[in-house]
Amino acid sequence: MKVIQIKGMRLGEGNTKICIPLVSSQLEQLKQEAKKAAQATPDLVEWRVDFFDQVDEIQAVERTLECIVNILDPIPLLFTFRTKSEGGQREITEDYYQQLNQMAIKKADIIDVELLMGDTTVLELCNYAHRFSKHVIVSNHDFEKTPPKHEILNRLRKMYQLGADIPKIAVMPQTQQDVLTLLCASQQMYQACDCPIITMSMGHLGMLSRIAGNLSGSALTFGAIDEVSAPGQIAVQELKMILNVLSKEK
Repeated sequence: MKVIQIKGMRLGEGNTKICIPLVSSQLEQLKQEAKKAAQATPDLVEWRVDFFDQVDEIQAVERTLECIVNILDPIPLLFTFRTKSEGGQREITEDYYQQLNQMAIKKADIIDVELLMGDTTVLELCNYAHRFSKHVIVSNHDFEKTPPKHEILNRLRKMYQLGADIPKIAVMPQTQQDVLTLLCASQQMYQACDCPIITMSMGHLGMLSRIAGNLSGSALTFGAIDEVSAPGQIAVQELKMILNVLSKEK
C-alpha cells in the first residue's frame, strides 16, 4: 500500500484518519469554526468552500483560505468545492471550478476534484497539483442509491486512472445489503490498489461504514464538530472514542 504523507499525517498507514469539515458561510464564523476544529485535533480539516458566501469572489476565497491554513497549522487542510449535483450548496461554471482549484493547489495541502467534472478537467487538475507536489482526492457522490459492486469498482478505478492520489466514493443505501455492497467493493479495491481509498455509505443506515475503515480499507472518515456536511456523519469526539475502541488489540 502506498502511504501518502500530507504534513504530519500518513494516510493509508495505521488507524483510520479523521477529517472535520468547515461549513460556515462567513469569515468570522469560519475563523471560530477552524479554531474549534483545531482544538479537536483531527488528522485533517476540510474547507467546504461551496458554503462560503463569497465563493464567487476568488480573491476573497484566497484570503480566507490563507487565514484558515494559518489557524490550522500544522493540521493539513483539504479544499473542496462540492457542486450541487453532488450534494453541495451551489453550481459554478467549469472554468471557475478550475480557477478555484488551481488557486487552492498553491495554498491548501490537498484538493478534492469531482469525477463528473469530466476526464479533461480531472486530468488537468491532477497534473497541475502534481507539478506543485500536492495530492488530489477524486470523488463521486450518489445521494439516491448504491450502485452495484462492479459499478462502484469501475468508478474508483477510473479515478485512479485519471491521476487520483486518493479515490473517494460515497453512496446512499436503501437496504442493509447496500451497505454490505459498499463495504465489499471497498475491500476489493483496497486489495487491488496501491493507493489509499476513501469510501462510505451515507445516512443513518450507512453509519457503520464510517467506523469500519480497518475492515473495509477506507483510510479516512469524516466527523462533525457542529453542523454535518453529509448525512450520517458522527460527532468527532464520539468517532474518536469508537475508533480507539475498535483499534485496541485483544
